[in-house]
Amino acid sequence: MEIVKACTLLILFALITSLCNAQQVGNAAIKAPAMPENPPENWLTYHLAHPGPGTATPGDPNPAFFWKGRYHLHYIYKERVPRRKRKGPDLGPDWAHVSSEDMVHWTWHPTVLGPKTMGHGMFSGTGFFTKEGKPGIIYHGKGSNRNWISYALDDNMDQWSNPELVLPKDKDGTPITDMPYFDPDLWIDNGIYYAVNARSSSQAPVLMKSDNLKDWDYMGELLHPDFAEAKLGVAKDEDISCPNMFKLGDKWVLLCISHRLGCRYFIGDFQDEQFLPEQHGMMNWAAWDFFAPESLLTPDGRRVMWSWCTTITPKRFQPVPRKKKLGALKIQTGVQSLPRELSLSEDGVLLIKPLRELEQLRTDEKREENLTVKGDTTHVLQGVTGDTMELEIVIEAPTADEFGVKVLCDQDGSNGFTISSGGGSKTLNVGYIQPSFQLQEGEDLTLRIFIDKSMIEVFANDRQAAVAWHDYDPKALHVSLFSKGGDLKVKSVSAWQMNSIYGKAGGRR
Repeated sequence: MEIVKACTLLILFALITSLCNAQQVGNAAIKAPAMPENPPENWLTYHLAHPGPGTATPGDPNPAFFWKGRYHLHYIYKERVPRRKRKGPDLGPDWAHVSSEDMVHWTWHPTVLGPKTMGHGMFSGTGFFTKEGKPGIIYHGKGSNRNWISYALDDNMDQWSNPELVLPKDKDGTPITDMPYFDPDLWIDNGIYYAVNARSSSQAPVLMKSDNLKDWDYMGELLHPDFAEAKLGVAKDEDISCPNMFKLGDKWVLLCISHRLGCRYFIGDFQDEQFLPEQHGMMNWAAWDFFAPESLLTPDGRRVMWSWCTTITPKRFQPVPRKKKLGALKIQTGVQSLPRELSLSEDGVLLIKPLRELEQLRTDEKREENLTVKGDTTHVLQGVTGDTMELEIVIEAPTADEFGVKVLCDQDGSNGFTISSGGGSKTLNVGYIQPSFQLQEGEDLTLRIFIDKSMIEVFANDRQAAVAWHDYDPKALHVSLFSKGGDLKVKSVSAWQMNSIYGKAGGRR
């Protein structure tokens, strides 16, 4: 009996100590990013972007949830401190925390996840819910060479438990301590927790599983031996980092990056507890324009994703270069893409749509219908100008050799940023990039174009989406349509000015 009492006391002491430590994590706010009263003119207006203090480097979006009526998103940020002012070693970045009721208007919370509270820097990870419905995060602890799990302790996600080690065991029950640990992800399938330790520079991504989030069994490589490089158009050993695995319909989707290629995705199934992709697609075509994806599931069943977008790419990586220098373009470095809704078509094609809640930002609509742009001419849209706009252009089954739209162009329709294609083309030209895209015979083309100062996002027929940058003249705010080698019939053009997502309070909670 005395032994039982002693054990009970030890357990209670451990629980109380853990809760006290966790309370300290929640109360030790590091920084609270806030929008300045007079932000620079070139700052974005309806993209979520880090407002300071400091910079957002690298800026990857991380654990995203819908919890207790609000959406929560975290992203990496690290304040640049001059070497002469640094005190002690560099322990790595923090996670900023924002929340929203609509995934459009965001509020910054105090920053409570970082090396001062967790004991290590916060590198990439993801959010999950336990089988009991409790929100948790899994992430890589910068400088620890380990992956960790922590749990939310309050409904605002401002308090978190002490991190718990994720350390898989081999078949003999021996913990695997000599394996490199990197960006993790976690999901549930048939009541079992699965986690992936993403690819680092020296190993393939590996899989582990658990019944209780504490005892993990090592399972080996994530990718199935039947990975078909020729069919998929990508090597099996291409870098897989920042993974995010989830189901769409009856298929599994893996969002990830290659540091060389940027954001990409696989669609496939699990066979013999290994992932066997059937499709591979790109979401990025130059530098780190679209990078480090993260997603969440909405209450109405939509899968919504973000990616970090930046004009800066570290020199130590050599991704696909931009064909055009961005010159003096200087905006926030920690920018998140517009939220995208992902789904699968009946024939298994990934569909990508802009978040429907963005429509609430629309104002001052301008609309024209049944336009004809004669071959080898340019048509400037009257009354449609601006650098914070959404455009929707519906073109009737185009057959001209080359056709398209120019935004942020001169008043005569010249220069500017060009979005174009041509009859029979297999690409959509978006400024300096050429994403794959092909219209079916007789198919109309619907372009949705979001212009937010220097950042431009384009969605084509819900089958392709791209991000690019444009160093523009602030006086060049016009929009024009053009056609070469044939007439272009335009069913409709709709244009909206877009309201800012930032209020006077700077979005601070």
